[in-house]
Amino acid sequence: MLPKPSQKNNYQIWLLIALILFIVGLTYFNRNNAAIEINQKRFEKMLADGDVREVLIVNERFAEVILTSEALQKPEYQQELGQRNAPPFGGVQTAPYRFNIISAEIFKEDLEKLQKDIPQEKRVAWRPDPRTDFNSWFFSWGFLIILIFGFYFLMRRMTGGGAGGQIFNIGRSRATLFDAESKIKITFSDVAGLDEAKEEVEEVVDFLKNPSKYTNLGGKIPKGVLLVGPPGTGKTLLAKAVAGESGVPFFSLSGSDFVEMFVGVGAARVRDLFKQAKEKAPCIVFIDEIDAIGRSRGRGQMPGSNDERENTLNSLLVEMDGFGTDSGVIIMAATNRPDVLDSALMRPGRFDRQISIDKPDINGRDAIFKVHLKPLKLDANVDIRKLAAQTPGFAGAEIANVCNEAALIAARRDKKKIDMQDFQDAVDRVIGGLEKKNKLISPEEKKIVGYHESGHAIAGWYLEHANPLVKVSIVPRGVAALGYAQYLPKEQFLYTAEQLMDEMCMTLGGRAAEDIIFGKVSTGALSDLEHITKMAYSMVSIYGMNDKIGNVSFYDSKRSDYSFEKPYSEATAETIDKEVKALIDGAYIRTKNLLIEKRAELEILAQELLQKEILFQSDIERLIGKRPFEHLTAYQAYTNGSTKDGKMEDKVAEEKTAEDIAK
Repeated sequence: MLPKPSQKNNYQIWLLIALILFIVGLTYFNRNNAAIEINQKRFEKMLADGDVREVLIVNERFAEVILTSEALQKPEYQQELGQRNAPPFGGVQTAPYRFNIISAEIFKEDLEKLQKDIPQEKRVAWRPDPRTDFNSWFFSWGFLIILIFGFYFLMRRMTGGGAGGQIFNIGRSRATLFDAESKIKITFSDVAGLDEAKEEVEEVVDFLKNPSKYTNLGGKIPKGVLLVGPPGTGKTLLAKAVAGESGVPFFSLSGSDFVEMFVGVGAARVRDLFKQAKEKAPCIVFIDEIDAIGRSRGRGQMPGSNDERENTLNSLLVEMDGFGTDSGVIIMAATNRPDVLDSALMRPGRFDRQISIDKPDINGRDAIFKVHLKPLKLDANVDIRKLAAQTPGFAGAEIANVCNEAALIAARRDKKKIDMQDFQDAVDRVIGGLEKKNKLISPEEKKIVGYHESGHAIAGWYLEHANPLVKVSIVPRGVAALGYAQYLPKEQFLYTAEQLMDEMCMTLGGRAAEDIIFGKVSTGALSDLEHITKMAYSMVSIYGMNDKIGNVSFYDSKRSDYSFEKPYSEATAETIDKEVKALIDGAYIRTKNLLIEKRAELEILAQELLQKEILFQSDIERLIGKRPFEHLTAYQAYTNGSTKDGKMEDKVAEEKTAEDIAK
């Protein structure tokens, strides 16, 4: 069962509702019980007619006239009173009239004079009525109490409530403390695919556990560790593992926790955070998404304006490595935007170590799959190596999502165990989006998509430096995706001009196949054209791979993304445009000639794809033969098994085709 929502702050809502009902009820009763103001002559006439039963002297300020039951039946009174002064819950109106008096003694004397000719037993009696004037009290003290309560309620809502929610605690830090009582159970064994990063942070944990091992040699503990990497790569998970392994107090908070609408609150929270940390030293403070307060100072600021974020950053810089900084507090931070951080924050002494956490390679994905597959009930045909090979570019969070989606898909199909087909569908779901089973696509469009994707596959298969296809699908997915092709790039960091040209030709394979088969092109190559345009401009203007432009790079890593100035002349810009067009045109002609030469293979592959809708690399090898190159593809090398030194091991098992997996 899902946990019930917290009822901690519901009492405030009930108090507010009760207050509203009280004010409405007070207004209603006050309106219904209000007496009609009269003068003394009208009272004397009532008294002479025998309509008065009793007179109440209220606080010696005014007299209330209570009529007899017979008088209330008279038409003149019924017309005057009407429904306005009827009691809210029925009954007889007791005091419909009143008038002001000078004093109680004078009123008594006047009443005696008016009744001197009336027998004693028939005279109208009077009595004092010491009454609290609730209306006056409410609109003086009561209104002030309600105003104070409303201000208190508003401040709790604005500052998030809790122990730090009152107005006097608004400068308190919002960091969550994890210690021996609230220990995190995640350890380094739960972190996979981050071997180098784990070694770095494990040393920090070891220093906290065995400081003498390092201090005997004169070493000092790093003051700060900055985790840098794309979203979903495991930065926060690594910090949780440090909290679980270190055995020291661990403060965790987000960079946005310092941001507040009030001036000076962010800096006050920074000071309070480090005050608490120094009291708990040795300890670790983890600030997630530090770019919320660590952006470069002066960027985008109006002259003469006050930037609260800069004040917060200045306070953080002083606390991390100021004049009176104490030791024993280690700062860990995580960000996926290191380019926007202030240079003073990045320097050694504040963040001594910057640990890069990139997306895992194929071996890292293998290790991550093993961690996330532990709690799942798997079928015997699940091959972790194939899953790792078929998920290039996936981060740890995406791999976890694939495993969870596979479990949900298997449960939806009423299976007892999760098999390979469920994982294949989960990968498609994560990459391409939800399958559009009811999306109507005409046979002509399906044929165009089939030949388009087959063109990519053939070009990548017969180009030596291109990444050969791992999987191709023409099942409609997502918002507008009618098909997609998946590749497994080599694990490399440097690319030659030949490799980039082959990659560009493979990307143009879809457009070229449409031109050859149908004699016309469609809009399906939009993403392909966007990709090759960026690649061509990078080759010409950034990487210096063009003879006319030469060994010149116009890329400036320090330049803002919103800069309107180009670091070259208009003549150079015209030359760059011409060279880019010539480069793309040459790649397109080369790709088109290749597909014309391999048209028979293109037809075979397209017909098979139109029939089955999904093909794997093993199917391509079965249909058109092996690649005409000696070296294996990255997918083949990994799924067949390889050692760390690069030597091939014996095949673990014969690779199954898409047909076998579907069965």
